[in-house]
Formats: sequence, structure tokens, C-alpha cells
Amino acid sequence: MKNLKVLHFYKTSLLESHGGVEKFIDTLCKGTYDLGVENIFFTLRKKYVNKEIKLKKYTIVNAKQDFYFLSTGFSISAFFEFKKLTKEVDIIHYHFPNPFADILHFISGNKKPFLITYHSDIIKHSYLLFIYKFLMNKFFRKSKNIVLTSQNYFKSSIYLNRYKNKVRVIPLGIDLNTYPKINERIICYYKQQFKEPFFLFVGALRYYKGLEFALKAIANTNFKFVIAGDGDNKSKLVKLANTLNLDNITFLGDISEEEKVCLLTLCKCFLFPSNKRSEAFGIALLEAAAFGKPMISCDIGTGTSFVNIHNETGLVIKPNSAFEIRKAMNFIISNPEISELMGLNSKKRYLNLFTAEKQAKNYLEIYKEILYS
Repeated sequence: MKNLKVLHFYKTSLLESHGGVEKFIDTLCKGTYDLGVENIFFTLRKKYVNKEIKLKKYTIVNAKQDFYFLSTGFSISAFFEFKKLTKEVDIIHYHFPNPFADILHFISGNKKPFLITYHSDIIKHSYLLFIYKFLMNKFFRKSKNIVLTSQNYFKSSIYLNRYKNKVRVIPLGIDLNTYPKINERIICYYKQQFKEPFFLFVGALRYYKGLEFALKAIANTNFKFVIAGDGDNKSKLVKLANTLNLDNITFLGDISEEEKVCLLTLCKCFLFPSNKRSEAFGIALLEAAAFGKPMISCDIGTGTSFVNIHNETGLVIKPNSAFEIRKAMNFIISNPEISELMGLNSKKRYLNLFTAEKQAKNYLEIYKEILYS
């Protein structure tokens, strides 16, 4: 039997952005490749260099992004390239939210079966949903399945209840074997840099990460906080840190995977104060769990509270509260034995639910159902 061929479409790939959706698609393509699936990842690229990039386990095909509007890239050449690619594959796998995907799908006249992984509601430009809603609902109706990363998100989403017969839940997964081994030179450097226990955040510095509340939480305390990552919100956070006269915060900027592994190994606790539903799951939380760390996250009705279970793998607190963050940080520091146990529970939960192998097998089942049922 010939290999099943799947075409993925999302606004950016890991070559352009290190966000959670991009990491998820990369992990899924690699995982399903090992199960006999041939994956093509079609995307838009601002810095257009090569149209096709062959990686070890999947191929990225780029179209040049012509303009960017309301957090969405648009491309004229994408219509021609997409139509050509759909003829080569069995299934199309769209990753939502990405309104250009809906437009691309209907204008190209695609007849191939497709599914949608629903990564999050549209939050930032929700005031324009009255314009987009008709197209979005038509897109959902035509799909074979809508896959969510947690039951929490389905229960709390106002858009998905009417499609409950299409909804499937597959938790995200990561493969620790793909992460680099500890680099002794780097870990020694960070041990010198951060001699006291520190809290860690790793990720893109976006509007929904809630980090301004974390900065206010550590004001006038001895808690050490390390932020690794870059993004649109960085300048605002640095300005706030200066306004608060913080000397217990470190902005590392973008870091390598080797650096991330060392920081996750060394940190006392992973602090993830995301405060909006744009944070549908939090791959960074999964990474912290995989490294056996206690976590602090906020209850926002999404998958973050599926990864981090209150009083089991860490603490789940109210969003938008510097007071709650400070109280949680104090608990972690003041209760080392409980914190260590939470870290052990995190590791167990990762192994039971969130491996890349489980994720790949679950998606392969859906692909086969769509194709052969």
C-alpha cells in the first residue's frame, strides 16, 4: 500500500517563527513520518529564499507573503502553488486560526477531504468576527474533523458547540529524544550566572503571555526570574522592568535549544502566566513537565490547566494577578519537598499523556478514518 500523503497549511513554519503551532506541526510531521505518512508543510514566508526545502522527515514548500494584515499573511502565488500541491496528496490538514486558509481552500476549489486542528479561538481581532464568521462556519461545516488539544478548550469555546459531532481531542506531544543533550560548557556558564534558585519562562513574548503581572509580582522581592525569548512585547516588558527598578530579572532574548535544555534542567520552577485564550495549550509547559519541573500557570479555561494540574504538578492560579503569582512563587520556594514531588508528578503526567509517539498514532487513526471510512 502506498504511503498516505498529507498536506499541512499554516501561516508560518519553524524557519520563520518559533511559536507553539509551528513546533507542533514539526513534531507531528516527524512522528507520523515514522508511521509511514509523507508530509508536506505549505506555508508563507516573508524572507522568501527557496520555494522548497527538504528536511529529513518532511518537506516545506514556501509561497512568498505579499502582505500582512490583522495577524494574517496573504499571498497571490499561494493560490497557484496550493492548487498544484492538493493534486499530489490524499488529505489536507489545516491549522486554525488562519483566515487565509479558509480563503485559499474555497477559491482553489479544493475537493480533497480535510481536517482542522483548532489551536485557539480568534482573540486579538475578535471584534472583526462578525465579518469572518460566515466563512469560518462554512469552513468548519465542510471539514471531516475538528481536532482540539484539550477537552477544557472545547467546553469553554463559544464557537465549537454546534460542531461537537466533528470534534476529537488529541493532546499535544513532544519527543524528548529530539532535544540536545546537556552541553557542559553552557550549563556551567548558567550555573555561574544564576547561583540562586530561579523561576523560568521560555517562549515568544506576545501580548497574551501575562508577563507584565509576573514582573509586578517580583518587585521588592528576592525571587529571581529569567525570561528567555523574544517578540513584539519585549520592549514594553523591558520598560516596565526599568520602571519597577527590578534587579532580579534577566532577559536572555532568543536562545538555542541547547541553552533551553540547560535552563530547564537548572530552574526551580517554570512560570507560565498566560492570561488569554490565545494560549490554548502551551508547548513550553509540556517541555517543563518533560524535564520534571513544578509549574505555575493561570486558569484561563484552556489546555494549560490540562497540562498543569493544581496541587499535583504545580499551582494553577487566577489570571491577571501579581498578588497570586507572588503567593505561588513564595509557596514553591518555601516548600521544597512539595515542589520536588510536583516536579516528579509532572514527569509522570508527560510520559502518560503527552509523548510525540501517542500524538502521532492518534492523528494517524484520524487520517485513516477520513480516507477509508
